Amino acid sequence: EFEAQTPYFYADYEEENEAPPLPGPKALVVGSGPIRIGQGVEFDFCSVHAAWALQEAGYRAILVNCNPETVSTDFDTSDRLYFEPLDAEAVLDILENEGVDGTPVLVGFSGQTGLNLAGPLQAAGARLLGANAEAIDLAEDRERFDALMETLGIPRPPGASVTTLEDALRAAERIGYPVLVRPSYVLGGRAMQIVHTPQGLRTYWEEAVRAGPGRPVLVDKYLPGVEVEVDAVADGEQVLIPGIMEHIERAGVHSGDSFAVYPALHLPSHLVQTVVFYTERIARALGIRGLLNIQFVVHEGQVFVLEVNPRASRTVPFISKVTGVPLPQLATRIALGETLQTLGYPAGLWPKQPLVAVKAPVFSTAKLQGVDVLLGPEMKSTGEAIGVDVRFPAAFTKALMAAGVFPKTDGRPFFFSIDDRDKPQALPLAVALHRLGIPLVATEGTARYLRRSGVPVARVVKKLREGSPNAVDLIRAGDVAAVINTGYSGTALRDGFHIRRAAVERGIPCFTSIDTVRALVEALEKASRGYSVRPIRAYRIGATAP
Repeated sequence: EFEAQTPYFYADYEEENEAPPLPGPKALVVGSGPIRIGQGVEFDFCSVHAAWALQEAGYRAILVNCNPETVSTDFDTSDRLYFEPLDAEAVLDILENEGVDGTPVLVGFSGQTGLNLAGPLQAAGARLLGANAEAIDLAEDRERFDALMETLGIPRPPGASVTTLEDALRAAERIGYPVLVRPSYVLGGRAMQIVHTPQGLRTYWEEAVRAGPGRPVLVDKYLPGVEVEVDAVADGEQVLIPGIMEHIERAGVHSGDSFAVYPALHLPSHLVQTVVFYTERIARALGIRGLLNIQFVVHEGQVFVLEVNPRASRTVPFISKVTGVPLPQLATRIALGETLQTLGYPAGLWPKQPLVAVKAPVFSTAKLQGVDVLLGPEMKSTGEAIGVDVRFPAAFTKALMAAGVFPKTDGRPFFFSIDDRDKPQALPLAVALHRLGIPLVATEGTARYLRRSGVPVARVVKKLREGSPNAVDLIRAGDVAAVINTGYSGTALRDGFHIRRAAVERGIPCFTSIDTVRALVEALEKASRGYSVRPIRAYRIGATAP
């Protein structure tokens, strides 16, 4: 036998303790836990960089996590790793071992996992760095947050926090359908839905209560519009915003499942100023010393706040890489007591970089039987890929390629099955694809609409209930290059599920949002311009268009 020299520890029931308290200044970083839907490896990026920033500041970095498949649980990432469950009992045991008074805790780098631990840790005497439990509750508690927004003069969609179905029905009637409903204090938009009728709300209620037992359910007016997102870092007074991201898909698709574009290409300068102003006011009002994520929707020319998360988000690595602003490192140093000024960073909006970057969601649904890939308010992605270039079409093409969903233009047709409400928006896209020489096949209703509008359809495909060969047979045979399918209710939703599942299982790109297809068509139309391949740093310092 020999003595193992490793900073890797876990708890057991023996009396021997091989982890005596680390000497000197130290801090504990709460990791993100399992990589799962809603809790991606992006949070592990933040935890790792927080540990490294602690070490650069002269602190011993202690990490607690329970996932062996992450960089944070590598033996050489931190000064000490506790491989333990991410619950209050386990973290408090670690703090007791290390010395609660001398071991401050960083909970803002692990997504919702850390935020949910903030209350019990602070109540037990732990010293939290960055956002404290009060700031977290102020952002999460609907009534308190609404009151704060009213005080600050910042508009948000009308809504209510309810605990009974009867209250939910009354709130929805007062607000007006459609409404966005979700449990509070959950990650990844779990059990979030857009509800259009009272019956739909009754059907939804059981799922909401199961996802967030004992928590209020949030009922908000659904505002269609362009969703924009901000990751910022604040030091209690000054606020730095590396950049503003614009979602390709309209509001109603979870931010984790949408394509995000930096910089926001369609946001007028006066609305950019509004987003910056609102972000600064909210950060100061919450007393944030660290990271902050805010999601907005632009509806009829007005900016509304959708939600505020006083923590790292899944877009922190993306915006850090494409702007060059090291958000996790800055947030860690600020949590330790430094300021943006002492760190050499200005307040306000960081200069816009001479590039376009696209964040593409990556899904694991091929491995999950029975899961629908239809985009909606509840997140389903498990990761993301990035495309960077000097023009949007090239960056979007790269992002699709990196995510493995760029359609092959090899002569095979694109399959169209479009919901009635989407047909007017789909028509110009079908025209553009035909002009590019891509043949189209479609189900009967979509084919009839396209042909009546002057768009040739190479083949009409039967619906599932009409027998074989039908749409699913065509897709399983690999006879289409891409599937474009939207369907929201009734038979269309049921047929659409089987169509989408067949595409996913066959590895054929499947698009369920007209907004995504519009961006795809733009990329295909301008593919002849090509794209460049350079390091991100080269784009940031000013690459020229090829």
